[in-house]
Amino acid sequence: MKSWYRQGFWRLGKGVLAAAALLGLVAGTGAASASAASAQARQVYVALGDSMASGPLIPNITGPVACGRSTNNYAHELAASLGVDELRDVTCSGADTKDMTQPQSLSLLGVDMGTAPPQFDALSADTTLVTLTIGGNDAGLVGIAEDCVQLNPFGATCKSRYTAGGVDQVAARVDSVGPRLAAVLDGIHAKSPNARVVVTGYGLYIKPGGCWPVQPVLPTDADYLQANVDRLNSVIATQSAAHGAEYVDVRTPSAGHDICRSASARWIEGFVPTNLAAPLHPNQRGEENYALIIEDAIT
Repeated sequence: MKSWYRQGFWRLGKGVLAAAALLGLVAGTGAASASAASAQARQVYVALGDSMASGPLIPNITGPVACGRSTNNYAHELAASLGVDELRDVTCSGADTKDMTQPQSLSLLGVDMGTAPPQFDALSADTTLVTLTIGGNDAGLVGIAEDCVQLNPFGATCKSRYTAGGVDQVAARVDSVGPRLAAVLDGIHAKSPNARVVVTGYGLYIKPGGCWPVQPVLPTDADYLQANVDRLNSVIATQSAAHGAEYVDVRTPSAGHDICRSASARWIEGFVPTNLAAPLHPNQRGEENYALIIEDAIT
């Protein structure tokens, strides 16, 4: 594990007599310096984000059940690989940018499950690493994908609905994420000024042209949906660069692992999961690989 903020401190007294006279003081200073170095070496990792990061329905669940936070999500995998001293994983299904600073209302199967604290509550001055995956719920991409299900091969495309009148409603939603993400990144730096901030995009959900009827979206809509995921990734990358964060591309390495692939090859589940994971969300294999991608990027 590489430490990003490890420092050694040493002092050398001037003159033998001065060193002898101040032996106790020097020893005390050395102990304090060693303690400071040890404190600075401590690695505190805070994981923020939505269900792409939390890993809903992947065993085992930790924290609020409605958050769907898995002990096998990418944060836990990354923390174990890096050997951090402390992991504060506050990722939660359904989270959007406002839930970074406000309590998040939780529900499960229509049942009120209370609230989750603002995710920023996990940040502190001693935080050394932050990962963030957010924006998909601000744009409503999963709901849009579900709205694009089409069992009739000759039916109307959802793209035609969302772009009626010459205005792409989905693209507008995606673009609106930019200022919100900028505010989130600035907030992270304010609360954890010494932290390395790493922001991920979203993966490759469906290959070009899709695979109807295996996944029930028409070819035009498959390309439309993925194009908007890619658009969101571009927004995230742009804001990360402008606000002191590192963007990690998980989309490119996801090629060959989208929802059209076999159950053993896919990293993201389809509309009807074949592995333990929520529909249209990463499975455990996906979370493990995202952790490897992030680790490779930051080390």
